[in-house]
Amino acid sequence: MAVFKLPDLGEGLTEAEIVAWHVAVGDTVTVDQTVVEVETAKASVEVPVPFAGRVATLHGAAGEVLTVGSPLITVDSAADFTEPGVVTPEGSGNVLIGYGTSQTRTRRARRPRGSKAPATAPVPASKSTSDRIRVVSPLVRRLARESGVDLHALTGTGTDGIVSRADVERAIAATEAPTVPTSDEQRIPLRGLRKTVADKLARSRREIPEATVWVDVDATELLQLRTALNSDPHAPKISLLALIGRFAVAGLRRFPELNAHLEGDEIVIPSAVHLGFAAQTDRGLVVPVVQNAHQQTLEDLSAALADRTEQARAGRLAPADLTGGTFTVNNYGVFGVDGSAAIINYPEVAILGVGRIIDRPWIVDGQVTARKITELTLAFDHRVCDGGTAGGFLRFVADCIENPVRLLRTL
Repeated sequence: MAVFKLPDLGEGLTEAEIVAWHVAVGDTVTVDQTVVEVETAKASVEVPVPFAGRVATLHGAAGEVLTVGSPLITVDSAADFTEPGVVTPEGSGNVLIGYGTSQTRTRRARRPRGSKAPATAPVPASKSTSDRIRVVSPLVRRLARESGVDLHALTGTGTDGIVSRADVERAIAATEAPTVPTSDEQRIPLRGLRKTVADKLARSRREIPEATVWVDVDATELLQLRTALNSDPHAPKISLLALIGRFAVAGLRRFPELNAHLEGDEIVIPSAVHLGFAAQTDRGLVVPVVQNAHQQTLEDLSAALADRTEQARAGRLAPADLTGGTFTVNNYGVFGVDGSAAIINYPEVAILGVGRIIDRPWIVDGQVTARKITELTLAFDHRVCDGGTAGGFLRFVADCIENPVRLLRTL
C-alpha cells in the first residue's frame, strides 16, 4: 500500500478543502494522474498522485477539510509496479512540495459519515427541485450565510458548476450593502486570500529591515525593440514584462545576494533563479513563479509569464506555480502609477518595481526631446547587502532598458 498525503500547498497554507474526486475506489491510476481537486485560500488546485496502482481508499469526501500531511489517497500497487523508497523529481514530473511531511499534523475532525452532505447538496425543503444549487463545501455555505449572500443568485464557476469560495467572495466584494447596520461605516471581513496576503506582508515588514533605491529610465529603445520583435505575425509575442524580467535575471547572476534568503544567521544563495511576478486577480494579489527562469529563452519566459497570469486569474495555478520564488518583479505601472516602495515578498530579500511608461522631456545629445520614461524601484533587505550592491543591480537593469540591443549580446 502506498499512502499519498496532502502535500504542502505553499504560501503558508496549512489546509485544503476537497472540491471533487476525479477517481473512485477500484480505479487504476498512473504516476502524475490528477486524482482530486482541492481549494485553498489561494486557488483551486488539481493534485496529481505520485504512485501507480489501484485506488484502495479515498481519505475524505467532497466538502471535507484536510490539513497538510494528513492521508489523502491510498493506492494498492499494481503487480508490475515497485514503489520507490523516496518520491523524486526523476520519478514524477509533478512531485508536489511537502510530500512526506511530518505525521504529527492531523486531519481536522470531520462529520460522522451518516451526516455527510452529498455532492449536490439539496436546498431547504421550501425550495423546488429546479432551485437546487451545487455547493459541496460547508465553509462556502457558512461564508455565504454570514455575509448575507444568496447562493441561489450565484452562477458557480467550479467543477461541474459548483459554487466555490471565490464565487461567494466576488459577490461579497460586489455588494454595496454594509455588513454592519450603520449609516457611516462599512466593515469587510478579513478572511481567505486577503488574510493570507495580509499575514505575509505584515511578517515581511515586521522582520525585514527594508531599504529602497530608484532611478528614472529612458525606455524608448526598449519599446522599439519590442515592436521589432513582434513584427512577425507568425512568431510568439514578447511582452515588456518578459524583457524586463530577462534583464532582472541577468542582473541577479551578477549580484546573486539579491537572489538569496536568510536561514538563521546564514545568507543562502541558490544557484537557480525562480522568478516571481505580482499578479492582480479577482481573489486578490498572488505571486506566480516561473521556475528556473535563468534557463529560459526570452520567448519561453514570455510564454510562461502569460500562461501563469491567465491561470492565476482563473484560480487554476498548481501549488508549484505559487511557491519557491527567489526574486519578484512587480509591474505596478499597469495601475497608472509612477513609483512604489513595494513590500518584499517574504522570505525573498528583494523586489523590483516598474512604473508606468509616459512621455517626458529628456536630454539626448544635449537637446531636450520627448522620450518614453519609466521609474524603476528596488526594495531590498539591508541585512544581505548594502547600497552598492542594490544600486549596481538597479543600474544594470536600467542600462539594459536604455540600450537593450547592445546589452542583449552579453545575456
